[in-house]
Amino acid sequence: MDAKYLSVPEKISFTGSKLLWSLTGCLCLSALMLDLVAGRSPASLSSLFLPLVACTILSGLLGYWVIPILRNLKAGQFIREDGPQAHLKKAGTPTMGGIFVVPVAAIFSLLATGFAPVAIAASGLMLAFGFIGWVDDWQILRYRSNKGISPRMKLLLQVAFGSLFCFWLASSAGIENVTSVSLPLGIIIPFGLLFWPLALFVMMAESNATNLTDGVDGLAAGTGAIALLGLGAFVGSPAADGIVQFPELMTFAAATSGSYLGFLIHNRNPARVFMGDTGSLALGGALAAIALIGNLLWVLLVIGGLFLAESLSVIAQVGYYKATKGPDGVGKRLFKMAPLHHHLELSGWHETRVVATFYGIAIGLAGLCYLVH
Repeated sequence: MDAKYLSVPEKISFTGSKLLWSLTGCLCLSALMLDLVAGRSPASLSSLFLPLVACTILSGLLGYWVIPILRNLKAGQFIREDGPQAHLKKAGTPTMGGIFVVPVAAIFSLLATGFAPVAIAASGLMLAFGFIGWVDDWQILRYRSNKGISPRMKLLLQVAFGSLFCFWLASSAGIENVTSVSLPLGIIIPFGLLFWPLALFVMMAESNATNLTDGVDGLAAGTGAIALLGLGAFVGSPAADGIVQFPELMTFAAATSGSYLGFLIHNRNPARVFMGDTGSLALGGALAAIALIGNLLWVLLVIGGLFLAESLSVIAQVGYYKATKGPDGVGKRLFKMAPLHHHLELSGWHETRVVATFYGIAIGLAGLCYLVH
């Protein structure tokens, strides 16, 4: 590896365990307070607190059974040789951990809501995108390389499953103003038929953004859990008449947040398992489903600001490299490495410092959204 990519070790002020328990306490307390403020019983299935806590426990416990199986199957992660040198020691850590995170969220949501259409649709999109990720992970493990299915195939599958979700969204009688986008201050923008390309773009962009964020122990799962609970708080907010439009969607958001929070028990630094594309693509699918059904695209844009920043850092890196290519065909780098979290690592930040900073920003963005709303 080029010497310019080597970072100077820093004193570790955070540990994976401290981050895990701090985030768990923060999310559980937030869910409890939001339920009480909204006049809901935290012990109800139609709440934020109970689904969050229940799925955290279920996902965490299930990991103790599934991870040894993944290890026995030799489902070890392949590490990029051109990545941060500190990551090379992670080679062989079991991946594909999303296979026990995603089903917990989907099954709990379906049972808790009595298989409500909204829960079926959101769970279906999450499972579909998780399936795409599983195929990609399986190809990587099968051929013992860092290359899964082709980008074109991944895109085609995302478009196919996303189109089915759009068809359901268009034909669902319980969702009003489906082709309009709500903004703060009561502003509504009618998109008409243009809404459907936008919806497909949101699903693909969000799933790929969460996939890019999954590069540091605990980063994608933790920031994803924060974003999911934040979206759950919005869909669970009573309207002027005191009625919650999509209580089942709130349950789904809280349950999925809890599942990824439970995954952190095993994925915190140093990680015992990685979620793989199975978990990261499903995470993006879940976020997109909640935002599209609940008409919360602006909320997703802000709450998912970190995912957006990670994606933009990759786009900027590639674009700058191509724009600065010289006669030798070599361009310049805008960042030491993209996505953004790798740039920070190579700048001397320890993994846990990156994760702690991103957690803080994600919580701040969620709080900002709630205040603006």
